[in-house]
Amino acid sequence: MADNDSNPPAATATPPQEPDLSTKSVAAEPPISEKEEVGPPASQAAEEVRGEDVGAVVVEEEEEEKEKKELKIPQSLESFKEESNRVSDLSDWERKAVEELKQLLAEELKEEVSIWGVPLLKDERTEVILLKFLRAREFKVKEALTMINNTLRWRKEFNIDAVLDEDLGDDLEKVVFMHGHARQGHPVCYNVYGEFQNKDLYRKAFSTEESRTKFLRWRIQSLERSIRKLDFSPGGINTIFQVNDLKNSPGPAKRELRLATKQALHLLQDNYPEFVAKQVFINVPWWYLAFYTMINPFLTHRTKSKFVFAGPSKSPDTLFKYISPEQVPIQYGGLAVDFCDCNPDFTMSDPVTEVPIKPTTKQTVEIAIYEKCVIVWELRVVGWEVSYNAEFKPDAEDGYAVIIHKTRKMSPTDEPVVSNTFKVGELGKLLLTVDNPTLKKKRLLYRFKIKPYSD
Repeated sequence: MADNDSNPPAATATPPQEPDLSTKSVAAEPPISEKEEVGPPASQAAEEVRGEDVGAVVVEEEEEEKEKKELKIPQSLESFKEESNRVSDLSDWERKAVEELKQLLAEELKEEVSIWGVPLLKDERTEVILLKFLRAREFKVKEALTMINNTLRWRKEFNIDAVLDEDLGDDLEKVVFMHGHARQGHPVCYNVYGEFQNKDLYRKAFSTEESRTKFLRWRIQSLERSIRKLDFSPGGINTIFQVNDLKNSPGPAKRELRLATKQALHLLQDNYPEFVAKQVFINVPWWYLAFYTMINPFLTHRTKSKFVFAGPSKSPDTLFKYISPEQVPIQYGGLAVDFCDCNPDFTMSDPVTEVPIKPTTKQTVEIAIYEKCVIVWELRVVGWEVSYNAEFKPDAEDGYAVIIHKTRKMSPTDEPVVSNTFKVGELGKLLLTVDNPTLKKKRLLYRFKIKPYSD
């Protein structure tokens, strides 16, 4: 089976580095110091604390193994590394295939033709596009040429240019949406299957042949618009990072969904080769893994190496491996605020610092302040189930500490992000403390900004 990856439809049930986040400010000393207090301070309790910590880690590891065993989550194969799209980086036989395909295509095209907004045979972007078809057909030139011709014919019959400008409504904008970029620069597409639990939305999208056709046109429109924003120059980012949220997914029992999915998947596989950089499946239920197990033997090693699976408890951590927290939407554990009015002081361009918190430990983040200012911060602990407080301690010996946020136990049902502002009139330090009493390792995310002081 040739690896012919595509951007999967929103309703499909078929699978398809940590940067330096230190914050600098004229009023804050980088790097920020982070203090961890473990257990009781008394020295005689040290051995007991160490024993508890080891026990907590063991419990956490056992829980992880239990989740993997229960869900039988496939382990990722050797990480897929995208091949270069620069002709100079190709092997001799690959370069020969590109030139041969280009020559055959030039002989067949009788008029100027564009695909994904790129005129064929006009510049070096053509070679990037040809490589997509060649890799989808394992560099078999004639098969790649047939695929290109079929795609060009389909695009003409489907009238892609008209679809781009067609008003298909916004009913499905929460089903598939683009948001932010992965750590390596790929635009991220979120496919939210649980939205189809809405009966009205489901009926409107799939109840009739006409509605399924409209859904298909909407999916193609969404994909085409995303592709037009990619960079097809050699060395550019011309693939998409896919996140597939399977929480509350309707499952394989929905006949109309299966029909629409099958039709869309065939079109995408046949006409959009090599557009997926990585497929991350989060909130994975047992039935999906059973389905994946059935089709696994028919997938190529190349295709499977792009897949990553995560159960509900591991979904945020899995996303953070590939997408920095400031780029991850709030509903998936991150701090991205583009879709809400959470805190206008921060955007996706403001980096987030990540701090691991061990089981049964307390973590304090210290931010030194060297001048009068207004400091704004926000933080969250993924999954919460911790206590949080914030205070300001002046450097002056006779100064009084100011409690900004009283110690409060935060549950998973509380607001996902805590935001606060404090007007600093003297030198000192802001202390943000998180106490993790659980036997699970936690992840603290925070960021801050310094604003001018005003009376």
